[in-house]
Amino acid sequence: MRLTPGAARDVDLDRVDLFDLDLYTSGDPHPIWDVMRAKAPLHHQVLPDGREFWSVTRYDDVCRVLGDHREFTSERGTVVTHLGVDDVAAGKLLTSTDPPRHTQVRRAIGAKLTARAVAPWEDRIRQSVARFLEPALDGDTWDLAEQALRLPAIVTGPLLGIPERDWDELVQLTAMVTAPSDPHFKHGSEAATLAISHHELVTYVTDRVKRRRSTGGEDGSLLDHLMSVRAGGAPLTDEEIALDGYSILLGANVTTPHTVSGTVLALIERPEQFDKVRADPSLVPNLVEEGLRWTSAACNFMRYAVRDTRIGEGTIPAGGATVAWIGSANRDETRFTDPHTFDVTRNASRQVAFGFGPHYCIGGPLARMTLRIFFEELFRRFGSIELGGEPQHLRSYFIAGMTHLPIVAQKRTTP
Repeated sequence: MRLTPGAARDVDLDRVDLFDLDLYTSGDPHPIWDVMRAKAPLHHQVLPDGREFWSVTRYDDVCRVLGDHREFTSERGTVVTHLGVDDVAAGKLLTSTDPPRHTQVRRAIGAKLTARAVAPWEDRIRQSVARFLEPALDGDTWDLAEQALRLPAIVTGPLLGIPERDWDELVQLTAMVTAPSDPHFKHGSEAATLAISHHELVTYVTDRVKRRRSTGGEDGSLLDHLMSVRAGGAPLTDEEIALDGYSILLGANVTTPHTVSGTVLALIERPEQFDKVRADPSLVPNLVEEGLRWTSAACNFMRYAVRDTRIGEGTIPAGGATVAWIGSANRDETRFTDPHTFDVTRNASRQVAFGFGPHYCIGGPLARMTLRIFFEELFRRFGSIELGGEPQHLRSYFIAGMTHLPIVAQKRTTP
């Protein structure tokens, strides 16, 4: 989707279709969200096939929906691509499990993913990022978005204990899960794409676990850690290990590549912002937070109302699917001054690109460190970046990203 919105326009909220894939591929949802926040903070839509959902677009309402499992449960599904079909992994897959079980499992897994725990990985990640950026330094056109899809595998593959020979396959499969309607990743229908990718990813992790058990020994990877986790006084089942390994793979491949591409595009379109960071590298952490806010790569998350719940001037009925629009919350003018301006000096630490509440992204500290290192290395090497072709946006109403971003980078020649 366009991250820099066009001019404000009249919007007929009765005709808004938030499931229109063209709105995200070639359109501009931000003016629609602006109007929704102002006039319809709780918006109801019925799809042609009878499925229905309620949308919240204000920052505070998004945090409420994502933050209180007693009002909004995760145990029927959390992504809009599954709207209308209850999640068969509820209560087993971490992202589709409510507290207290969620808290028990998350605490055990998350111990290996805190900011302190991931700090020792910094040098390894920096070396990987430096190798990743090297091809762009020859001055030829280089497709950042296409290459960035592989970046999380380069970073997290060794940490998960996944061999390099499998990275490309896993990148493709996770993209199929998050963008099953995009022609780059679609195999047959959207439903078929989701079924194939889910099955292949879970099977992959299951097979890795079986091989680890049969060979014995440990390599210190996150997969080994999952196999040793105990929650509620008992070890995780093999099914839980497989599903949570799948979830970690998926999460790693969602936010980082699209935040990278969207932030670089914002800098290309605003060379004065690029120059500010180049002149003052201490702005990189600010750039990362502003990039997360600006791109909001995980555009939304879904919950189901536990009971009739009033929000704003409306009511979500018990069992109603509720979509919390992250991309709108991060442009809420009551929380972010001049929200449609990309500003590397802004303190955007309150952005909710990683979600909010119990399900706040478990890999957030690792993603933040990876993004910081990426931009530190980019500004260390690049003196300027220009577009080398037309960006192409991902065809997805769940992930705000790009499939192509051709760039031409010039080496930095001054300290």
